[in-house]
Amino acid sequence: MSRFAAESSCLPATPDALRALIEQRRAVRRFLDEPVPDAVLRDCLEQAVLAPNACNLQPWSFLVIRDAELRRQLAPVCLGQNAARTAPVLIAVLARPDTWRESCAAVLEQWPEPQVPEKVRDFYQRTAPFQYNQGAFGLRGLFKRALYAVVGRRRALMRQPNSHAEMRLWAVKSTSLAAQNLMLALQSHGYATCPMEGFDEVRLRKVLQIPPRAVPIMLLAAGRAADNGVYNPRLRFPLEQRVSWH
Repeated sequence: MSRFAAESSCLPATPDALRALIEQRRAVRRFLDEPVPDAVLRDCLEQAVLAPNACNLQPWSFLVIRDAELRRQLAPVCLGQNAARTAPVLIAVLARPDTWRESCAAVLEQWPEPQVPEKVRDFYQRTAPFQYNQGAFGLRGLFKRALYAVVGRRRALMRQPNSHAEMRLWAVKSTSLAAQNLMLALQSHGYATCPMEGFDEVRLRKVLQIPPRAVPIMLLAAGRAADNGVYNPRLRFPLEQRVSWH
């Protein structure tokens, strides 16, 4: 069996184990004062970046904050949330709409075979740059939008992203998948998490020196759950209210 076949083959299905892991994951608001080992964090981050993502450009980055003083500074940035105040580690999950160009080059440089297939090289040197380059002041994106409006009358095509705002959304989609991987990986090691959107982005950027075009989508608190860490029983709407079958 080839390496690629081995990598893509499905392992024996374990739906019960997966369901148990997903059901165990809760947003925990209070944590024990117990550090998360670096080896565990690294293992979980390695699993996070296995998430599917657009064109394999992996538009994400993670800031792992273990330093006590830096965590202390972040607590008020997170509006005093108990998860931010008590977690032994915080992870800033950043979407990176600004790294597509470097990633195109990196894919070709790090291709896992001796020769890069010509179709792959052409995609990362021509197709992806056309698709993701919005140009100065977004003018290239405006041109593409007009072009697609005309061409789209004759055939189906991918019409986005065509603006810097759409590039942000593009990066956030992939990064959110990686964040879910990260939370489930931590849960598998016995560490709880709390994804936090409630923070002052201006102050967060200042404290962590986040690049201007990076998009902080969440701060993830992680650690051993305290006994009183889960505040409320789980509530999910019935599938009938959210799912349509066609």
